Amino acid sequence: MNEKLSTEDYKIISIELEEPLSELDASTLKSLFADCDERELAYELDESEFVLFLNAIDLEVFKEKIAIVAAQSNSQALNALLGRTLDEIDRIRSYGLKNGKRVYVGYDRERKVLARKEKETRRQQHYYANENDFSETNNPLPAEFENQIICGDSVDILKRLPDNCVDLVFTSPPYNFGLDYEANGDAHYWEHYFDKLFAIFDECARVLKFGGRIVVNIQPLFSDYIPSHHIISNFFISKRFIWKGEILWEKNNYNCKYTAWGSWKSPSNPYLKYTWEFLEIFAKGTLKKDGAKENIDLTADEFKKWVVAKWSIAPERQMKDFDHPAMFPEELAKRVLKLFSFQNDVVLDPFNGVGTTTYVAKMTNRRYLGIDISREYCEKATHRLGNTLF
Repeated sequence: MNEKLSTEDYKIISIELEEPLSELDASTLKSLFADCDERELAYELDESEFVLFLNAIDLEVFKEKIAIVAAQSNSQALNALLGRTLDEIDRIRSYGLKNGKRVYVGYDRERKVLARKEKETRRQQHYYANENDFSETNNPLPAEFENQIICGDSVDILKRLPDNCVDLVFTSPPYNFGLDYEANGDAHYWEHYFDKLFAIFDECARVLKFGGRIVVNIQPLFSDYIPSHHIISNFFISKRFIWKGEILWEKNNYNCKYTAWGSWKSPSNPYLKYTWEFLEIFAKGTLKKDGAKENIDLTADEFKKWVVAKWSIAPERQMKDFDHPAMFPEELAKRVLKLFSFQNDVVLDPFNGVGTTTYVAKMTNRRYLGIDISREYCEKATHRLGNTLF
């Protein structure tokens, strides 16, 4: 290793050797590291010890290189050393991600807030939600509703459920854009639209468990200047839910740039265009959700990537196949379910459509309840699951 580089720039992994490596093994090891930037990855070797200096690494590429070496080498000593090296790297759970690489040193050098917890208490963290009357007693979902797709009005169906029996609500209500939905259309006076939407959300709030989450995917109708995401957020805040955050779903849909811009080349009334939608996230009663450790199905890399609240995911490509005008992709549902719920949790979608939420819930070992007013969509959602429609 270059003597000018400080050990403070590295995570140090030291492995004792049971016996010295042969000259051939040492030469193979040198070739393995030959194209590595020693500012990111370097090593030292003597007769008794191998020391790895680890700053950043593309672990998948490194594993592939080791697999090639293992396939070509008959040396048990070298292969054992490389296997132990990978194991030691995998044991390091604290790292950042940058340009596809794990970064082990310096990724968390942020400006720290001194006495952060004390200051949060003094400021009255989420003060708007503190004086709630939520029961902390959670109830099981009745068996007749478990893993079901039900056709009907969500308000009526949800009234049949007990309080506090659902872990996660993930939904994308009709946006009131005038899209050609199969049932009831999608163009109502805004007051009527929000009255109906909030009647359903009232029931969702009631059936959500203490500590449960509600995640709403919504795109405002900018041409009507209706900030639906803010109106929905204000609704849940008025119900004393904690606003947990907002995710930008970047769809990279740049076709919109070819549409009208309002007052062309004039500040008179320019019309702003957006290539993303919003996911508004709320928690009931507490930010912390209880769950068994063995029911976590998030990987470290998924967690580090997904907590950065801008998700670049392509729009759904199969809408014509399902004859539905506004589906979200399975990848969006997978991230929401894995980041905000545990396996075996109950996931509810009161605007289930053709069943992306319920399908992903089943695929990720969660229980589900999907409700939609359209029988055609419910049948498609059920067919997707391979279940019988009730």
